[in-house]
Amino acid sequence: MLKTIDSLGELRGKRVLVRADLNVPLDGTTITDDGRIRAALPTLTRLVDAGARVAVISHLGRPKGAPEDKYSLKPVVGRLGELLGQEVAFATDTVGASAQEVVAGLQDGQVAVLENLRFNPGETAKQDEERLSFARELAGLGDAFVSDGFGVVHRKQASVYELATLLPSAAGELVLGEVESLRKVTDSPKRPFVVVLGGAKIADKLGVIDSLLGKADRILIGGGMAYTFQKAKGLEVGQSLLDESKLDVVREYMQRAESNGVELVLPVDTVVAPEFSADAPATVVTVDQMPADQEGMDIGPETAKLFASKIADAATVFWNGPMGVFEFDSFAKGTTSVAEVLSKADGYTVVGGGDSAAAVRILGFDETLFSHISTGGGASLELIEGKELPGISILEEDAK
Repeated sequence: MLKTIDSLGELRGKRVLVRADLNVPLDGTTITDDGRIRAALPTLTRLVDAGARVAVISHLGRPKGAPEDKYSLKPVVGRLGELLGQEVAFATDTVGASAQEVVAGLQDGQVAVLENLRFNPGETAKQDEERLSFARELAGLGDAFVSDGFGVVHRKQASVYELATLLPSAAGELVLGEVESLRKVTDSPKRPFVVVLGGAKIADKLGVIDSLLGKADRILIGGGMAYTFQKAKGLEVGQSLLDESKLDVVREYMQRAESNGVELVLPVDTVVAPEFSADAPATVVTVDQMPADQEGMDIGPETAKLFASKIADAATVFWNGPMGVFEFDSFAKGTTSVAEVLSKADGYTVVGGGDSAAAVRILGFDETLFSHISTGGGASLELIEGKELPGISILEEDAK
């Protein structure tokens, strides 16, 4: 069991550090998708209502351990204030003079955001001692710690792991909800249990496929990763994404699926184009007719129908990864089709974060039609895979 906010006791007047995931996409200083900010609201609202003095810490982008204007959390502050219905203070550093002054100035029920954690080399340092040293500086700003950035719980970073060892700690509402929802998929899924995997890189999904070959009833493979499976079957894949180094692994997976009675469903047709661009002419071909000079950009219409039929009777569905280049209208039909089938499914449907969650929003689906949309792509995959996540294990009730 994870430690909850209740375990922290009376919080009025206490300084509470909240590790949120406010890593929102920006166009300049304009937020293009505020989903992660909204996901942080239940925990922040609860702490505000309890009279805590809340200091929110987060990363944004991938700065290299030093400040960069384009990765500042400043644009997030205004939107967070609008959603909370109160002014939110901003510190121009993370543990320096500004942060100390801003946190010291908080009154009960007020909120501040501290500048990007990753402007400090200690946050993501490889050396344990360096991370611990930075975590100690963070801990000096709080009386308690709430971990609510599910998108980072699979990373051993100062604000995710070491900080939880230094202050009374608990999981926030988002992290609790994520773990509970994903464990419904991993621990005892209702059957038929169907997994839909897509995305570009097959390497990211190998561990999940390996783990699910003993759990799932059906695994549907789309997206760029499908071409490595096609190649492993001896088919032409043209200029499509291909990971030659994984062909033997994939062949072993196909054999194991067969011997385990797991139905491994691959595309039967694909949408190809002569180049990777939004206005490239799209052609549908069967997988055994792939032109050598074109690349696969999306699953074809017959595959979309096939996948829909394999999802229709599922009691549990986990989907991670788009079926094609959904950012281009001509190649978004496969991803749209999977999202649509999931949105109408009777079973328990989980969208595993990352690009799939972004696709659901970008393509205009009502998020409430899915049982759960994860905020963490990598974290949700690792949890499904059965890995121990540092930011979760440290919050277990029996953790030191």
